[in-house]
Amino acid sequence: MGRKHFNPQGESAHPVCRSQALVGEASLIAALKKRIEKVSLRDHTVLIRGESGSGKELVARAIHAASRRAVHPFVAVDCTTLRDTLFESQLFGHVRGAFTGAEQATLGFFRTADEGTLFLDEIGELPPHIQAKLLRCIQEGAVVPLGSVEPIRVNVRIVAATHRDLQRMVREGAFRGDLYYRLNVVCLDVPALRDRREDIPALARFFLEQQASLYHEPARTLAEEVCRVLCAYHWPGNVRELANAIEHACAFSEGSEIQLRDLPPTVQLAAASALTSLEDQVLTLEAAERLAILQALRAAGSNRAKAAQLLQIERHRLYRKIRRYQLHNVADSVAI
Repeated sequence: MGRKHFNPQGESAHPVCRSQALVGEASLIAALKKRIEKVSLRDHTVLIRGESGSGKELVARAIHAASRRAVHPFVAVDCTTLRDTLFESQLFGHVRGAFTGAEQATLGFFRTADEGTLFLDEIGELPPHIQAKLLRCIQEGAVVPLGSVEPIRVNVRIVAATHRDLQRMVREGAFRGDLYYRLNVVCLDVPALRDRREDIPALARFFLEQQASLYHEPARTLAEEVCRVLCAYHWPGNVRELANAIEHACAFSEGSEIQLRDLPPTVQLAAASALTSLEDQVLTLEAAERLAILQALRAAGSNRAKAAQLLQIERHRLYRKIRRYQLHNVADSVAI
């Protein structure tokens, strides 16, 4: 079953500024905020493009929360999780007896979102026959539940999202061109986190405050070296990966300040390589030694004996330093 999120009361004031995906003042994100504010004033269908984890659903929620539909439901549907045999029923509903096991009628996502916003995440995953039915529903403003012939009027704003190249899919015949142009009235591009690195410190602080609020504890701060590591890492998982990294760091931190050892192993290993390419970096002796060990482990494919050879130290000394710097998980992980 695709995920459903309801928000019958709507969002509070200034939702565009509050969305975690939109924290920061980089030029790309500032431009996106302005476009969201304009788009929210009308009922156009919207297509949101961006990499996985970049915050496409958060952008959709910001649009809904700033619109006149904010007091009505926001229903999010992950098209990748819809069961193929029940696509039509889940989206458009069904009447009792429509198929074996249909003991009672269901509304479907469209009617559940009536007067509100229906967010179709990863729209490119819909099969062709459902694409055709979705197009007809958008054109006519009505759904026909499975097992029925009577159309039912719905008033829903469609916001769709994808990480795929829909134009290419149209050219290849994998996605309907008429549906694409129906969805692409307004297109919003969510930038990858690596394209707005200047926002990483602000986002990290946002997630630190979020963790503090969740667990009723003082907000932690970032050691200067940690901040440099976060800004150097390439973040293939984008904002979602950063949020997870901060949550991981808070879980393992033993003080009020996040240290390098608190970060996930993948971030530590990748950052060790990335930091060496940055000029004018001044690290403490401890941090420099720690990063040297990380680099050696990465170069050696996490083989400790080889790493010791690269560092030109005895193996037992490397093991002792791994324990000292709490690098057990890193040393045991697969090099990236």
